[in-house]
Order: sequence, then structure tokens, then C-alpha cells
Amino acid sequence: MTAGALIVAAPRSGAGKTTVTLGLLVALRKRGVAVQAAKAGPDYIDPAFHEAATGRASFNLDSWAMPPSLLDALVSQAATRANILVIEGTMGLFDGIPTTPRRSGATADLAARFRLPVLLVVDVAGQAQSAAAVVRGFAAHDPEVRIGGIVLNRVGSKRHHRLVADAIAGLDVPILGSMPRDETLSLPERHLGLVQAGEHEDLAARLERLAALAERQLDIDGIQRLTTPPYLSPSRPEAAAMAPPGSRIALAQDAAFSFVYPHLLDGWRQGGAQIVSFSPLADEPPPESCDSCWLPGGYPELHAGRLAAARRFREGLARFAATRPVHGECGGFMVLGESLKDADGVSHAMTGLLGHATSFARPKLHLGYREARLLADSPIGRTGGLVRGHEFHYAALVATGDDEPFVELADGQGQTLGTSGGRRGHVTGAFFHAIAGA
Repeated sequence: MTAGALIVAAPRSGAGKTTVTLGLLVALRKRGVAVQAAKAGPDYIDPAFHEAATGRASFNLDSWAMPPSLLDALVSQAATRANILVIEGTMGLFDGIPTTPRRSGATADLAARFRLPVLLVVDVAGQAQSAAAVVRGFAAHDPEVRIGGIVLNRVGSKRHHRLVADAIAGLDVPILGSMPRDETLSLPERHLGLVQAGEHEDLAARLERLAALAERQLDIDGIQRLTTPPYLSPSRPEAAAMAPPGSRIALAQDAAFSFVYPHLLDGWRQGGAQIVSFSPLADEPPPESCDSCWLPGGYPELHAGRLAAARRFREGLARFAATRPVHGECGGFMVLGESLKDADGVSHAMTGLLGHATSFARPKLHLGYREARLLADSPIGRTGGLVRGHEFHYAALVATGDDEPFVELADGQGQTLGTSGGRRGHVTGAFFHAIAGA
């Protein structure tokens, strides 16, 4: 079975892609369609909402951070286990970084590579006939990217809809939905994006409401007819993002450590590894039966007091690190340091396995693609290896410590950023999130 697929994109961030995507996903599932979701770009939050909507783990696709062979492998696997694959875009459709063509990180790269139609969500609040100029521009901008249909979002009235629809009518791009202006449809946000799916007590009710709205407002049948099987290169080798860092991997997973890319975990399992979860917030140490430990990102700054009080976790992690590799990225890196200052300016003792200290007291956004050259063997690769990923955090280093640096970093365009992270004994970490080997 090869799924039909499409991409839900928009001219800009905040236009309503996630609202339309979630409504469509739940509506399709309620119709008995086996629907698989994916997210363009390095995003942890939206895939969790996708999973809640579909009952299937979502995954990421990133044309800058992932080699083409890995993109092909991920889409190929998804296309054989569902009826429809829905890929939610990131930012605006053509937004990426100036770099190698079709390796910019833009959603349009995926549309062109897999020859998939785009369902363009156009926020028409504050405009009418001008929306047609937006659609015309997006339809003509890149001949390899096909706008297959339009969903009008934040429509104010029937008259408003008629004005917009009449202007678009001559463009040969069908309108496949019209969502009303309703701010209650938005999901709450905080400093790293949307509040996580698991934190919404009313998520099931929200999704039901979105599905009912999608059934009323979207042409679900027309959207299904729009889908097409993704084009896949006839000579595509099997590809994994990164080799598993051991045969049994202890993975911290709870509300403080929740940012893990599904494609990494799937790749480790396919490589023969077993992943054993434990919860630092429940004061659990990494299981002694494991041969490496991974502390992913998340929101440790929201739980710093509990982590500081988790004596069994801290002592158990120290014992583990005495003989086996421990790696922390972003939030995990913060917890490996000496201390973490929360938003109220209160400093909490962390594990002290590395010498740095971090603070969230004066938030400042650090954001962008990163290519890392490894300066030591670690769970993410061997010395000298290149790994692509990204940074997205508001915390900052307030003390660097005297550990050896872990990586040499460059940005997405190859500009050198210097060394970053730390390593001491078997312990490594950095703010950098790994996505795939370069």
C-alpha cells in the first residue's frame, strides 16, 4: 500500500496551519482513514499533537538537517503503513536559509522533492480581493511546487468569503475550505512554542471540536482527491539518522525531558537497540542494565526544584557516568551542569557532572540550524564526525566551567560559531539538538 500525501502550508507563521492540520487529521481518522502525520522542520511540539489526533507517532522531515536518503527512507516507511500522509509545513512555504538548492529547510523543498500538492492555508483577516494576489504569487513562485488547493482562514462573514472567493476564482486553484474567525480555536503558547499536548487536560475535547469544524468547513472529499503518492527515488539506500549509542539506552522521559525526535528512536530500534525509559522527576536513576544514558531537551527550568531534590536520580546518574557514556542536549545539558537559575532568579543545584551553570532569569532566544564537528567520541558519534541539528532555547550560560569543549559549531550557512558544550570523562553535552549525521 502506498499512501496518497499532501502538504499543509501557509504564506507565513501564525496563519492557522496547525489548526487546519489537526482538524483534518481527526476528521479523516473518524472516517476510518489510516492517516499518518509528519512535521516539516525541527519541531517537537506539533508532532505530539499529531499523535493525539491520529493515534500514530508523528515524525519530522527537514531538508537541511537530514540527508536526502534519510528523507526518502522516512517518507517511504510512512507511505506503506497508512492511507494518507499529511505533512504540516513550517513557517511560510518558501521560508528557509540561503544555502544549497533544495537543502534550505523550507517546506517547499519537501513539496518539490516528493512532488506533493500543497494545501495552502491563507489567513484572510484584514483583506479581501488582495488574497488573490497572495495565492497568485505563491502558485507562480516555484514551478516545481504545486498549490493544489486553498483553505481560507479567519473568514469574518459570508460576504467576506464571497469577496475573497470571487477574486480567487480565476486562478484555477480550488478553494477546499473556509474556516471562521474564532480565536478560541488557538492553542495556548509559552516560551518554547505551544504548550505540550500532554499538558492539555481538555485536549480530546479540543480535537473533537476541531474535527466537527473541519467536517462542516472543509471539503474533506476534495482534499482526499488532492493527495498523490509521494515520488521516491528508484535507487534509495536504507538510511539511519545516527547509529544507536549502545544496545540498551537509558532515556530520561517525563515532563522535564520530553523533546526526543521519533526518527532517532526508530532508527536506534531498527539498529537493534532497546530503549529503557526512566523519570528523573520521579527520582528514578538510569537503569543499571543500560550501557548509555541520554538526557533529552524539555523544560527543566519549570521543574528545577524537583530535580534538585531528586537525590536518587542525581546519585544514580553519577554512578552511571563513572563507567558509561551520558549525553545531555539542551535541557539535558542544563541538568548536567552545576546549577540552574529559574525564571524567578532562584538557583537550584543540578547534577554537577559538568562544570557550567545556566540561567533562565533573563530569557534570550538562541535559534538556528547548527552543524557540529565532534571533538570527542560520544553517544552522537565519533571524534571528527559531523552532525546536523539546531538550537532553540532561551536559557543562557552564566558560567562556562573548565571542561573540555564538546563540539565545534557552524551555523546553517557554514559560518563558524566556535566551540560549544562540554565533556568530562564519560559525560558530554551541549545546547545543540542532534537530528542526523551530515
